Amino acid sequence: MWSKVLKTKYRAHNFFVMCVTLSTCLPFPIPYNRALPFLPERPRSQMKRAVLIALMTLAAVSSEAQTVNQPPVAKQVHTERTLNGVTLTDDYAWLRERDNPDVKAYLDAENAYAEQMTASLAPVRQKLYEEIVSHIKETDDTVPYLKDGYYYYTRTEKGKQYVILCRKKAPHATTPMSSVGNPEAIPGPEQVLLDVNQMAEGQPFMAVGPSSVSDDGNWLAYTTDNVGFRQYRLHIRDLRTGKDLPDTAERVTSVAWTSDNKTLFYTVEDEVQKRSYRLYRHAVGTDTAHDPLVYEEADERFNIDTNRTRSREFVTLFIGSHTTTEMRFLPAAKPEGEWRTIEPRRDNIEYYADHRGDLFYIRANDTAQTFRIVTAPVASPSHEHWKELIAARKDVPVEDIDVFQNFYVVTERLGGYPAFRVVQFADSSTKQIEFPEPAYFAGGHANAEFNAATYRYQYQSLITPPSVYDYLVDMHRSTLLKQNEVPGGFDRNNYVSERVFATAGDGTKIPISLFYRKDVKDKAKAPLYLYGYGSYGYPLPASFSAARLPIADRGVIVALAHIRGGGELGKPWHDAGKMMEKKNTFTDFIAAAEYLVANGYGAKDRVAIEGGSAGGLLMGAVTNMRPELFKVVLAQVPFVDVMNTMLDPSLPLTVPEYEEWGNPEHEPAFHYMLSYSPYDNIAKKPYPAMLVRTSFDDSQVMYWEPAKFVAKLRTMKTDQNPLVFYTNMHAGHGGSSGRYDRYHEVAFDYAFMLSQLGVQEPAGNGRGTASAK
Repeated sequence: MWSKVLKTKYRAHNFFVMCVTLSTCLPFPIPYNRALPFLPERPRSQMKRAVLIALMTLAAVSSEAQTVNQPPVAKQVHTERTLNGVTLTDDYAWLRERDNPDVKAYLDAENAYAEQMTASLAPVRQKLYEEIVSHIKETDDTVPYLKDGYYYYTRTEKGKQYVILCRKKAPHATTPMSSVGNPEAIPGPEQVLLDVNQMAEGQPFMAVGPSSVSDDGNWLAYTTDNVGFRQYRLHIRDLRTGKDLPDTAERVTSVAWTSDNKTLFYTVEDEVQKRSYRLYRHAVGTDTAHDPLVYEEADERFNIDTNRTRSREFVTLFIGSHTTTEMRFLPAAKPEGEWRTIEPRRDNIEYYADHRGDLFYIRANDTAQTFRIVTAPVASPSHEHWKELIAARKDVPVEDIDVFQNFYVVTERLGGYPAFRVVQFADSSTKQIEFPEPAYFAGGHANAEFNAATYRYQYQSLITPPSVYDYLVDMHRSTLLKQNEVPGGFDRNNYVSERVFATAGDGTKIPISLFYRKDVKDKAKAPLYLYGYGSYGYPLPASFSAARLPIADRGVIVALAHIRGGGELGKPWHDAGKMMEKKNTFTDFIAAAEYLVANGYGAKDRVAIEGGSAGGLLMGAVTNMRPELFKVVLAQVPFVDVMNTMLDPSLPLTVPEYEEWGNPEHEPAFHYMLSYSPYDNIAKKPYPAMLVRTSFDDSQVMYWEPAKFVAKLRTMKTDQNPLVFYTNMHAGHGGSSGRYDRYHEVAFDYAFMLSQLGVQEPAGNGRGTASAK
């Protein structure tokens, strides 16, 4: 349960968890969300005003005469820096000056130019938007889960942007988790804990971050961000009255209650690097300004996180870098007691612990990078007392372990996909949960009760909507609680899902998940859409998205490349695509594109690619390396200014991510990173059509990275292909926070992509095969 806790601190951010209720509408449950502001159709008077503003701002950022149809030209202010015998030049470093009026003028000019350049796509994007929404059950709710005598769930209402967090009292508070598929099946009144729609009123952005309810159900600790910078404010709500206390704290990154129902532990980040580094203890109803500091992490490579074990026995403090972890624990009944360490940190050793009885169950890579499972006595948990439970295996990475009173579940990766093994403590019997499709995504789902008789998990695939199951441990059987309804005429039998393998230059087999309509007449002439990520050990899931249906229904073959640098085949897969092996990520993606085209999955002149955040680095790198291979590129909040960012330790993430990319102060790492950094490798040559997007309040990839990349690319590219750049002025790394805004953004993306691929709009209801213009 601890294996991915630090993803909230990295460029891989955890919006997959925060936006789980939107997972059917976003293209991928990836570790970032889209950042393009949808530009609605405006009245004629507003359009005239927009054009006037565009002309004025264009003049402000360029000494050259501009016309309304010409792209902005950012001014150049030459700067140099010499390191490791190389002089780095940067003519656009001034774009970092957030408060400089010229910066705002340039971004506004780019937005105005982009709106003009894509105005003709308005009917297409509106049609795509309507099709996406037609596949969404707009008024819906999630499967309730039991915790401390209450069933918790979220629901959405048609026309409202945000979720509503609710609960109902369980009929029998002491009953172990039971299978309930919908809130209506639970008798009694509903209590609304948070209506995010109300919280968002008058705000350009609203996101709810780490949250937790006390054991007695009376207190809700929750956090909010109304900017997009992932800077969360703590609130404590009395659920008996619905009123918030004056207790607040800033920059909160995690929260955990103790069993006395009046003590809350919380962690905060520093003011510059956004590194979670301090742990505080708070008594409900007191001034947080006087909260005792419990722990401060001095090593800038490490972030911290607090949580509560499922057994409720302990509050934990997790301390981790990209390669090293340490875990401390405190009895939940003794909030002012002594914290103990399971095992002191050792460089390049990771371990993650769960608890039951007098033992910790620990996943560790101390003997192999594929991890093993050991147990350790709570009384003496250090390494010398570890006892092996499951040995490490070369080809079967152990991804997680979830421990309950009567059983535990081991999550492994088999051939790149997750697999669950359920082991009962009573007789050590083992059963594997079977999945029916060759490419799929599965994961644990809100297993909050320790004394459970079932294991709840979610399952979906490229053509199977998200489904929630309870696995009945004693009966060795899964029961479907709910499969998301997909209206609008969706029929999974109209599609084919496949899994294929490309061969990288060094012989490594690269998994690819893909799907397409059965009635595509000639796949070899069809347009191809290829998505990739490949960083931080994040396994790109082969999951369902209603947003992809409209492009598949237009004959596009949709593919996901599971390239090295991700976690599809465990930590060794990650290690083979980071640091001094990072270029494997890029060459794997190129190999995947070449394989698909060579084997009849798309035409060679109709290849579209997309990636975001660290996947945006992928887009920039492969486009520099092989621009002729791609027709159109969608780069979302792209991490493209690798050298300048990693040479600035004051920026968020830089120091912790030395273990992912390398430290460019060291000469070998410097030369290697410089060889692929997209901003530094732009050359005078033709480039494909590109749509690049960022957010002004992004705290993970600062807005100036893609802004500099586009400004430089405009002066270097020798083609006439469109280069469109948007900055969302009211969002962060996750883009817009409202769900309908996201539907619009996705529709805008795909309208641009389809226009570049030569896909004509089909007649009638918009479902059919693609054709060339």
